[in-house]
Amino acid sequence: MSVDNVTAVAPASSRRPWAVRGSVLAVAAAAGVVLLAGPAAAHVSVQPQGEAAQGGYATVNFKVPNERDDASTVKLEINFPADHPLTSVMPQPVPGWDVKVTKEKLDKPLESHGNKITEAVSKVTWTAEDKGVETGHFQQFPVSLGALPDDADQLVFKAIQTYDNKEVVRWIEEPTEGEEPESPAPVLALTAASGDGHSAASDDKAAKAGSGHGDDTEKASSEQAAADSSDSTARILAVVGILIGLAGVAFGVLSGRRRTTS
Repeated sequence: MSVDNVTAVAPASSRRPWAVRGSVLAVAAAAGVVLLAGPAAAHVSVQPQGEAAQGGYATVNFKVPNERDDASTVKLEINFPADHPLTSVMPQPVPGWDVKVTKEKLDKPLESHGNKITEAVSKVTWTAEDKGVETGHFQQFPVSLGALPDDADQLVFKAIQTYDNKEVVRWIEEPTEGEEPESPAPVLALTAASGDGHSAASDDKAAKAGSGHGDDTEKASSEQAAADSSDSTARILAVVGILIGLAGVAFGVLSGRRRTTS
């Protein structure tokens, strides 16, 4: 074997070691991103059914995904914001789960529909009666709540998720602008309260409809005139047709008399 051949079959480890190291680092970095993104993508969240308007009432769903491969979620505790106490909180029954509503006295009583409110819901706890939320599944926990604050654009609920292996995950970190916390708390975005729903266009349309004038009236008048004209034309044609028919009969009678005379 020549020297050139020996050089050609040099071991792969001696060729471009920087390329091998680069590939290993790229794979490790990608794996690290997946591992870090996994828990954040599977956190407890809250979404309204429809919209959650300031000063109104809404039904929301607390969504709990199970990101564990070897454990099931068997308990969920949602803590309500103390700075914006809600006077009405009603969880919807969820099959297979026991629910408990906890209230606390308010430092400052609230007024609601003329009534004095001295306590508000501080937390709602769901406990699984069977297997809970198993691997690869999620569960939604609906709650009707209100009245929503009219001086805030969001409500932050702190959630505590418990697994059947006794592991507890606290989703309690409030989000900050431009930064996603490692264990974010569920955040309910509030929309602005709607107005009276009227506009200049709708008022103008209603005015035309109520008065009965405008384009619709002009159109009706034109259609009536066209109908009258068509009726008159039809009558004239009918008379002409009758006269032509009578003329034909008279012509036939006269022709017959001429043949008889001749």
